[in-house]
Amino acid sequence: MADIDAATRLPDDFDGRVRLFPLPETVLFPHAMQPLHIFEPRYCEMLADSLAGDQLIAMTTLTGGPTSIVDNQPPIASTVCIGKIISHVETDEQRHNILLVGSRRAKIIRELDTGRPFRMAEVDVQDDVYPPSGSEFRVALKSSLLETFGGIIPQSNTVQQNLCELMAGQMGLGPITDIIGYTLPFGIEQKLDLLAQPDVDQRAQTLIKLLKSGDIKLHSVSAEEQSLENVSEGEKRFPPPFSLN
Repeated sequence: MADIDAATRLPDDFDGRVRLFPLPETVLFPHAMQPLHIFEPRYCEMLADSLAGDQLIAMTTLTGGPTSIVDNQPPIASTVCIGKIISHVETDEQRHNILLVGSRRAKIIRELDTGRPFRMAEVDVQDDVYPPSGSEFRVALKSSLLETFGGIIPQSNTVQQNLCELMAGQMGLGPITDIIGYTLPFGIEQKLDLLAQPDVDQRAQTLIKLLKSGDIKLHSVSAEEQSLENVSEGEKRFPPPFSLN
């Protein structure tokens, strides 16, 4: 746990300004890892700026609304996840593969006019909140969440062993909720609602309700099957494959 905490720690001189990488249908969570394929010139410039500085990029979600008449920018969700680059490989033709680990959830205060081709914003970092009133019941809440999660994931030996290790481990409720929220194929609005909730107890309770709704169906397949098998619209593979953006 110490390694992931070190990887997700914000720089001591972090000033609240972040580079924004808006994508459709993508919601990053703290402690989750997102592989990205970057090739557009403006985002290559964003990446170079990040690598030369704090190695931070804030993933934000395009909301699908009309483009603003004032600044000609497509609208984005107000909640973002600040990510830190932990791996970077430059490929041919100035393309880049990076691995981003989620660091902190944050709220956009205002976008900044920097004259750069990529968007930037001033944000308010939202640390996890553990209400003192819930401390007595938090262990039971963690167990309830993991048991509910275990009821919908595939019953393979490897997956169930990982779940048992998670239940017995020292990982806190906050990171657990974020990893589950990122991994499972909830709707984008549901994921954004989870990302926007800094209260860990409320986030866990919301997640339990989503897991018990019966809307999530997972289909476990091998790596070979993932490339050959067609999965129906209502089913999702678990674990999910990496995606390139």
